[in-house]
Amino acid sequence: MSVDALFASPWGALFIFLLRIVDVSCDTMRVIFAIRGKRYIAAGLGFFQALVWIFAVGNAVKHLDSILHVFGYAAGYSMGTFIGVSLEQAIAYGVSTVRIVSKAAGVQIAEALRHAGYGVTESAGSGRDGAVVILNSVIQRRHLDDVLSVIADADEDAFVTVEEPRVLRGGSIASREWSVGGPLLRWVRGRQRA
Repeated sequence: MSVDALFASPWGALFIFLLRIVDVSCDTMRVIFAIRGKRYIAAGLGFFQALVWIFAVGNAVKHLDSILHVFGYAAGYSMGTFIGVSLEQAIAYGVSTVRIVSKAAGVQIAEALRHAGYGVTESAGSGRDGAVVILNSVIQRRHLDDVLSVIADADEDAFVTVEEPRVLRGGSIASREWSVGGPLLRWVRGRQRA
């Protein structure tokens, strides 16, 4: 059976669906790496994504009269977006700035974070209801859940924001070795518990 005959069959819709998942997942990751300034990774993903896209679109356009092929194309796009974003969250590449504002336990949160190996900068502040402690910490994104857990244990009412810095200069960021399986395995385990 030729490739054209295979794509003309109902199996072709499934192949288009799968190709679109690969294509859109790569494109989602490409955009994320491009935003973070990782141009070589973004360029490599873009090349691969374009190859898959041309093959998927070329075969989908040949069979526009088939609702199954059109549905496979659209569903693959949707699922590719979901998988691409899920992969990005699982990989957790990059760093985050965590800002904590606490009325009651700022010093305790800072001590607990330092004890866990994270750098923290403390500042005194004044909020709507009086004195607060403002904490700033730049961490690896893969450690974000751990940091949020430490904060919640010390002060459930702390105000927390998380941002992704574009430029880092000076200072230090705690670097820890990934456990066996890394963040992807932790993400899978977390999904199994849910």
